[in-house]
Amino acid sequence: MLFGRKPVLPTPEQALNGRPERAFTVPDRHTVLGNPLLGPYPEGLETADFGMGCFWGAERKFWQLPAGVHTTLVGYQGGHTENPTYEEVCSGLTGHTEVVRVVYDPSVISYNRLLQVFWESHDPTQGFRQGNDVGTQYRSAVYTHTPAQATAAEASREAYQKVLTASGHGTITTEILPAEGREFFPAEGYHQQYLDKNPAGYCGIGGTGVACPVGVASAEG
Repeated sequence: MLFGRKPVLPTPEQALNGRPERAFTVPDRHTVLGNPLLGPYPEGLETADFGMGCFWGAERKFWQLPAGVHTTLVGYQGGHTENPTYEEVCSGLTGHTEVVRVVYDPSVISYNRLLQVFWESHDPTQGFRQGNDVGTQYRSAVYTHTPAQATAAEASREAYQKVLTASGHGTITTEILPAEGREFFPAEGYHQQYLDKNPAGYCGIGGTGVACPVGVASAEG
C-alpha cells in the first residue's frame, strides 16, 4: 500500500503492456518431484490453478502431498499484462495474482482434496492481502479448467463460508473464474520451488484454523 492507499485492480487500459515473449528462462524440472515443469505431461493428468498469497509457501503445500501431484510451478494469472516480470506484478499494474499451478493425477488425488488444501492453507477473507503481504497480487483465486472444477470450487466456497461464519470469520473474497482467457505465465526460475532451495526462506502462508467440511472437499488421496 503506497502512502496508505488501498490496492485497486487496474483496468486493461491502465495495465502495463508486457511483451510477446517471456523475458527469462524457466527451469526444466521440479527440484523435488523431478518431473518437467512446463511439460509435456503424461496423458490423463489434469491442471488446477490456485492463488493464495505468496506463491512460495503455497507451492510447497501442494508438492508435499503424499501422492498424485505430478508437478507444481508458480506464476502469474488473472490479469492483463502479457509475460510479466515479478517486479511488474509487484507494481500492482498488471492485474495478475501470484498463483501455483498443480498438475495432478485425478485417479490418485481428487480435485476436492486440492480444494481442501487451498481453503485450509490461507485466509480467503482478506481481499487484496494475505497477512502482512498487501497488494492485488496476493488476492485469493481459483481459476478452473473444466465445468466440473468450477462446480466443485463454487460448492466448496459456499460450504466453507458457512463454517467460517460460524467461527466468527468474515466473507470469503476468493474469485472463482475460468482459466480460459486468463493465461498462466510462469514466474522466474528463482521463484520455482523457492522453499526447497531456501528451506529457511520467508513463508507467509497461514490458514484460519477452520477445517474445510468433509464431504465437500473430501480428505481422500
